Amino acid sequence: MRVMVGIDESDESFHALRWTLDKLFDGMSTRTAPPEEANQEEAANLLTLLHVQKAFHNYGIPVGAGASAFYVPYSIEESVRKSQNQISKELLFHASQMCKDKSIKVKSLILEGDPKEKICQVIEQMQVDLLVVGSRKLGKIKRALLGSVSDYCAHNANCPVLIVKPPQEASK
Repeated sequence: MRVMVGIDESDESFHALRWTLDKLFDGMSTRTAPPEEANQEEAANLLTLLHVQKAFHNYGIPVGAGASAFYVPYSIEESVRKSQNQISKELLFHASQMCKDKSIKVKSLILEGDPKEKICQVIEQMQVDLLVVGSRKLGKIKRALLGSVSDYCAHNANCPVLIVKPPQEASK
């Protein structure tokens, strides 16, 4: 089974990864198979970690009458891109370490663009069997204004989507 987990900066996405490792992949790494079957099984039971960073727009939109658009200098654009890439690599390194601790081999992808659309594109290209994403528990108004990646994927992905809710806080 090909499983993909969407990873971002949120605790909810890492909770979804922990849930996936505990519930879906628990015990898979301990199975032994003949070498020729092991490679086929490993390819079939692939866990992919995907992080989509927002596209950097190198222009500013001015406010006010008679104002004109301005462009960000290349040095600043390059600095922002390097910073984005460093953050993405650190997120996926942390997520990969979680998988390594459970002896699960993973493939990591970093893409740029709108997360909702990129996730659905990759699912189709890689023929993913299950997408796992975390839920930030946005209210109806925030979800309408900000958009919900999990909601979009649930309606547009070409595979089943499992939305993992964050753990409930202990009652005081």
